[in-house]
Amino acid sequence: MFAIFVTGGKQYKVSEGDVVFVEKLGVAEGEKVTFDNVLAVCGESLTVGTPKVEGATVVATVVKNGKSKKIDVIRYKSKKNEKKKIGHRQDYTKIQIEKIEA
Repeated sequence: MFAIFVTGGKQYKVSEGDVVFVEKLGVAEGEKVTFDNVLAVCGESLTVGTPKVEGATVVATVVKNGKSKKIDVIRYKSKKNEKKKIGHRQDYTKIQIEKIEA
């Protein structure tokens, strides 16, 4: 059984027991999160919502909140003596899918 849900402007395909990194949620570690914006659920048959499946939820537990690796963004203009270096670390929430209710 799998489900497709939306959080943080992205879509995730998950099954029970999966560990997924999603955009930062304002939830402490160890708490449960319920996602009700479920686009599709597949158990014995595929159910696709228009735009979402009514009554379907994905329940997950927050494992960790953290930051990803640092990336360097460099802007450079030749012949202008113009350089700028910026670093960025994206926040994430690591969740483990407990159950899919359809």
